[in-house]
Amino acid sequence: MQDIEKIYEKYFETVNKYLFCLTKNSDLAEELTQETFYRAVKKIGTYKGDCKISVWLCQIAKNLWYDECRKNKKLANKDYDLLNLEAEEKVEDEVISKDEKITLYKKMQSLDEKTREVIYLRITGELSFKEIGDVLNKSENWARVTFYRGKQKMKEGD
Repeated sequence: MQDIEKIYEKYFETVNKYLFCLTKNSDLAEELTQETFYRAVKKIGTYKGDCKISVWLCQIAKNLWYDECRKNKKLANKDYDLLNLEAEEKVEDEVISKDEKITLYKKMQSLDEKTREVIYLRITGELSFKEIGDVLNKSENWARVTFYRGKQKMKEGD
């Protein structure tokens, strides 16, 4: 039981931030975070250790969010494209003013869903490219290239 409590204490904030990036709703993020850890406890036997536990938890969280969107058409109608507009931006520790953030997020909306998700995970989730690849069931190199290409596409819009 202590191990589960340690996992909860160590990864609660990471999972909660990730879900907030997806939901843009702190109450829903909190609720889904609790459900994530509940499911993790129930399925701890399926954790093979081939990825970081934070990645495994974020995979559970992402699946819960998708389930929530399918169940709640109102959420689904907001479209996955409108995620993370209020999330804080940290591109290689660069501080961006509020107006620049809005401009950045507007540019990100022109990117395809997977590219946006990679950028959000890198920027707001502060995940490594390996972790992003694990969460999205892709390779580390795919995550790195997708992030780079997404940044290039946003720069072209200037």
